Amino acid sequence: MSTEINLEELYNNSITILSDLIGFKTISGDDNNELINYCEDYLGKLGASSFKTFDENKKRVNLFATIKAKKANGIKPIILSGHTDTVPVSKSWSTDPFKATIKGDKLYGRGSCDMKGFIACTLAFAPIFSKIKLNRDIHFSFTFDEETACLGAPILIEELKRRKIKDGICIVGEPTKMKIIDAHKGCYEYTTYFEGLAGHSSMPHKGVSAVEFASRYANKLIELREELKKRAPKNSIFDPPFSTLQVGGIFGGIAHNVIADKCHVDWETRPVVKEDGVFLNQKIDEYANNVLLKEMKKIFPDAKITKKIIGEVAGFDRVKNSEACELVSSLTGDNSREVVSFGTEAGLFQEVGISTVVCGPGSIEQAHKVDEYIELSEIKKCLKFLDGIKNKSALN
Repeated sequence: MSTEINLEELYNNSITILSDLIGFKTISGDDNNELINYCEDYLGKLGASSFKTFDENKKRVNLFATIKAKKANGIKPIILSGHTDTVPVSKSWSTDPFKATIKGDKLYGRGSCDMKGFIACTLAFAPIFSKIKLNRDIHFSFTFDEETACLGAPILIEELKRRKIKDGICIVGEPTKMKIIDAHKGCYEYTTYFEGLAGHSSMPHKGVSAVEFASRYANKLIELREELKKRAPKNSIFDPPFSTLQVGGIFGGIAHNVIADKCHVDWETRPVVKEDGVFLNQKIDEYANNVLLKEMKKIFPDAKITKKIIGEVAGFDRVKNSEACELVSSLTGDNSREVVSFGTEAGLFQEVGISTVVCGPGSIEQAHKVDEYIELSEIKKCLKFLDGIKNKSALN
């Protein structure tokens, strides 16, 4: 059964909800409970059931809510997925970044595009889903700290596996201008810590400079970057076609005349295939343990090299026959498939067998920038898309 919608009313509700969401300062790493409680209360009043999963301090939280099917027809549920965190803001905004401001055909505010705009649309459409007789469950998945190596989603997905929610179609609403994205590289982030022995710079042979060994480590990473280029798969769909590696920073030392006893290196890699990530970690770990650490311990037995995983975001692989892509194509009329350089939570859902697509309102060109905005027309496009989902999810 298909029901008519009042697009203008839905649009106005979306703007109201988006304004509320922007008002919550959910920068990655900060407490997002207030925003999640807002979403949980909103969906709960519509009859949705839900559960939460937390970080170890219960400071940051994921929400998974469900509007249940009236009659189970064996049709796969749909997961509408979005992250609630945003990147930090600078002082150079021309508007208050945490207050939605409409100028012309754009709505400004941190997270308006990436990706509270999508979350607002799904919440605005939730009352429609709650009123019709659904032939499938509609899930709402809202996570924390996607912007810092997808820290929240793995916790949520472990709970989904425990509850045996391992099938379905997931739409990750990152800003793609409602275009289908069906692949992206992985993103692995690390910090490697060096602990040496401090001393006077006039006696360098009696100390162990953490800065010097960290620099050699960084140089080795740059050498391995060239090896990754040689490993580029034939007919790679990515630009550049090979796995990339970047040293983000080297931090250590306290003075010109003091041998540094501590230093750390921030680095990341974006593998086109998981095997490249395995190769890189194996090579750099061998170098650190068998070459650098041995040299450090000859002078200072308590020297240490410790690599910390900040996050290992799974790549999102192109699938020849994707139910998620086919669903979106049937609603938008666009059969094209594109790849992107940025990472998302899509690969995490894909890993557990859930057919996944990245498709949402707004443009990535506006994400993470000063005066971030979403075009109002994108909100309307997303609402029409959700109306298509409604029509495919209603009992005849």
